Amino acid sequence: MTSIQILDGGLGTSLQDQHGVTFDSSTPLWASHLLVSDPTTLLACQRNFVTAGSDVLLTATYQVSIEGFARTKTTEFPTGIPRNAIGQYLRTALDVAEQARGASAAKIALSLGPYGACMIPGQEYSGRYDAEHDSEETLFQWHLERLRLFLEADERLPERVQYVAFETLPRLDEIRAVRRAIRAAGMDVPFWVACVFPGEEATLPDGSSIEQVVRAAVAEMDGAAVPWGLGVNCTKIYKLAGLVREFGEEVAGAVGKSRVGGVPSLVLYPDGTNGEVYNTTTQTWEKPEGFTSCESAPWESQLAQIVTDARAQGPFTSFLVGGCCKASHTDIRKLAEQLKTE
Repeated sequence: MTSIQILDGGLGTSLQDQHGVTFDSSTPLWASHLLVSDPTTLLACQRNFVTAGSDVLLTATYQVSIEGFARTKTTEFPTGIPRNAIGQYLRTALDVAEQARGASAAKIALSLGPYGACMIPGQEYSGRYDAEHDSEETLFQWHLERLRLFLEADERLPERVQYVAFETLPRLDEIRAVRRAIRAAGMDVPFWVACVFPGEEATLPDGSSIEQVVRAAVAEMDGAAVPWGLGVNCTKIYKLAGLVREFGEEVAGAVGKSRVGGVPSLVLYPDGTNGEVYNTTTQTWEKPEGFTSCESAPWESQLAQIVTDARAQGPFTSFLVGGCCKASHTDIRKLAEQLKTE
């Protein structure tokens, strides 16, 4: 029996495109800034995804970091929000997600971006980190401190979220670091690891192969938790079919050699873009000069076909499928209609 859950779409780009929100150097928390400035608009945006048919809703916490809050200036905190004041905003993220869920059965996933998403400018597509965060040990400590920030904010966190999402991971050492961090934090909640593949090769920004990714993510490792799900996010959809085939082969091989205990759920939420590329310097989406769309099928049809093929090819039997940047609630509604009628 195949299980397919629908994830939501791109929160930051939906806030920009549908709600007129602007992000710039004064909003280093990006979409998480609305926890401080405008929870009402955030609620409307997240509610749209639930109405569209999302089974899983990500919290508006992808860019949360102590550094990001310290750079966020408000009337109450004109020099930046200190660590001891962050908890109220993290509770707001959970409250808004629960309000958006309403009476539906949607599950809530705590969204946690990589360290690179909190750098200025963002480095999740390059994996080029500063010297203080350039090793598995320093990344482990950083992710652990952030998890503890959430647990301090609400001791009921493990009951309020059904998943933890480590997203857009560009480096092999960071995959191992988050597995260790969630174990060390005592967060006994199913979690997934989603990696980014921004280049033309089937490798992480740090050059790691999918074979290395699978091993780092799901092989037994001392002091590390094993993820419920593994996959790809924030990656162009034309690359996805090839990546999924390779993930399937590597996971099947690892299971066959008893390197891993079982097959994880396959998590897929590619960009909903039509050729646009994010410019980290200008912080805008730009179409490359001379770009012409050559897509023969709509985004949701392409994604539904990739899932259909993956189900047929194996080894995956459980899927979590949605959209990342530029995927709107309309895209998610169409995706849900396609996948739920199959």
